[in-house]
Amino acid sequence: MDRRNLVIGGVSIAAGTLLGKAALAEPHPMNRVGADTPNYSPGPHAEPFSQVEIVRKASDFFGSTTQGVAGVIEHVFKDQGQPTGYIAGTEGSGAVGVGLRYGKGQLYMKHRRPQTVFWQGPSIGWDFGGNASRVFTLVYKIDDPSQIYHRFPGVDGSIYFVAGIGVNYQAGEGLTLAPIRTGVGARAGANVGYLDYSHKRHILPF
Repeated sequence: MDRRNLVIGGVSIAAGTLLGKAALAEPHPMNRVGADTPNYSPGPHAEPFSQVEIVRKASDFFGSTTQGVAGVIEHVFKDQGQPTGYIAGTEGSGAVGVGLRYGKGQLYMKHRRPQTVFWQGPSIGWDFGGNASRVFTLVYKIDDPSQIYHRFPGVDGSIYFVAGIGVNYQAGEGLTLAPIRTGVGARAGANVGYLDYSHKRHILPF
């Protein structure tokens, strides 16, 4: 009887060991092919941000969770889809018919290092006065951070406002930018002009 018990015990231990190894070899459900959130391998094309991600980041940046931020972002997503980057920064502007705008921020992309970006440019329109504001810019079709360092003219008729938050579109070099500004900082978006994005600050905006 003792010998039989020893044999049965040995078989049980062996079976348990094999099952344990099989369990360890089985991939985690989230890593299997076809999982809801598969692992992403960085490639030549940048991974886009979802609308939920952008709303959360913009709300944190502006310090606001109002529907105005979500409403503007929803509008941009309907027009342009998912961005592959965004710039979070601050800017100052002033105008007496002819305006000037200067800003600085960080360009963020998934699986890429953040890049410091400066921008400056003139505008012509009905705007008068000066202001400082925060700017959250969605960047479309960008795959490499170096693509941002170009001049981007404004797109006519692109101004959109919700609850004191405004956005307008800029396009150039195959990219589309959607700067989102709050309060009085949004007013100069109605002007005609361009912004030059650069590695360093340029005093002359032309």
